[in-house]
Amino acid sequence: MAAPAPGGPGAAASAALDELSRNLTYGALGAGNGSLSGAWYRRNQIHLFGVLLAILGNLVISISLNIQKYSHLQLAHQEHPRPYFKSVLWWGSIVLMAVGETGNFAAYGFAPITLIAPLGCMSVTGSAIISVMFLKENLRASDLLGMTLAFAGTYLLVNFAPNITQDISARTVQYYFVGWQFMTYGILEILIFCILLYFHKRKGIKHIAILLTLVALLASLTVISVKAVSGMITFSVTDKMQLTYPIFYIMFIIMIASCVFQVKLLNQATKLYSTATVVPVNHTFFTISAIIAGTIFYQEFLGAAFLTIFIYLFGCFLSFLGVVLVTRNREKEHLPQSYIDFGHVPGKQMLDKIQPDSNGLSYGTLPDGSDSTKSPSGEKKEV
Repeated sequence: MAAPAPGGPGAAASAALDELSRNLTYGALGAGNGSLSGAWYRRNQIHLFGVLLAILGNLVISISLNIQKYSHLQLAHQEHPRPYFKSVLWWGSIVLMAVGETGNFAAYGFAPITLIAPLGCMSVTGSAIISVMFLKENLRASDLLGMTLAFAGTYLLVNFAPNITQDISARTVQYYFVGWQFMTYGILEILIFCILLYFHKRKGIKHIAILLTLVALLASLTVISVKAVSGMITFSVTDKMQLTYPIFYIMFIIMIASCVFQVKLLNQATKLYSTATVVPVNHTFFTISAIIAGTIFYQEFLGAAFLTIFIYLFGCFLSFLGVVLVTRNREKEHLPQSYIDFGHVPGKQMLDKIQPDSNGLSYGTLPDGSDSTKSPSGEKKEV
């Protein structure tokens, strides 16, 4: 068969097929080829170092959360409990939390956002494993299935995430910051944020989707700025000083401000909804927001093949499903019974204990539905 004429439509199609085959060939060059070969690992050692930092950081965070929980349980069983901030265990957990977050922060300097952000599922699954081992919590079948799915999703994410390697210098960040892609994305994000904030503040709508969407919109700015700050610090250590550029401090301020407002909104969500509901939804929204931010700002999927992107997204889906299964109904096992014992209220002494019927219409009221009570002589008195 004759070769296609140079510059003709056949040549363009041939070039596209060659590029596709390179992206899908294990061990071949190309962004996001999902290779499992030794050559792939040699080319992506710097990414794997970032992955290792992120996984270790999330596991350390899991340990710190369980130590915090253990310290609170210890204090609750004391006859005269001290404030939690006077506990050595509690402070130890705070130090470990700082170490874990530092590992996560450093990971963004070595690997793409689209690779590091979804690894937050390791914190949830790691916490479930540690709580079973050290806090003697029950290991359920859904936990095992969820952990399996999360690990499978993580494996796919690591192998099929974008292989793009960027040196994050101040000039690179400036170039992306004023690009039309980020400008368009930033304007849309500000509009959506203002609309949702209006419904949340002025209309008083406290739905979990609105609260956590606000958190996710802020999180997209957080991951962009964290990668910029971490990348510029890494570039300063390995190549040329970048901390003298104004863009470094602009991104640093964005990082701190977005983190503070994220925490504030997330605290509101945890006050209104159970942790078992907030954790999986927040993980899903955060990861999607981070992937979109990395794709638009740092163009991390540029040149990636369709099949690679599909398998990567499937890995994200598996990790989301794993987190949902691990956190599902977990808090219900620890909810206290609705049992009121007035004998344990300081200053109150009663011989009887009251157990209201949660299924009855009079739950939370007097049996006859009135606001009156009987005196010792049998006469009703208005309360």
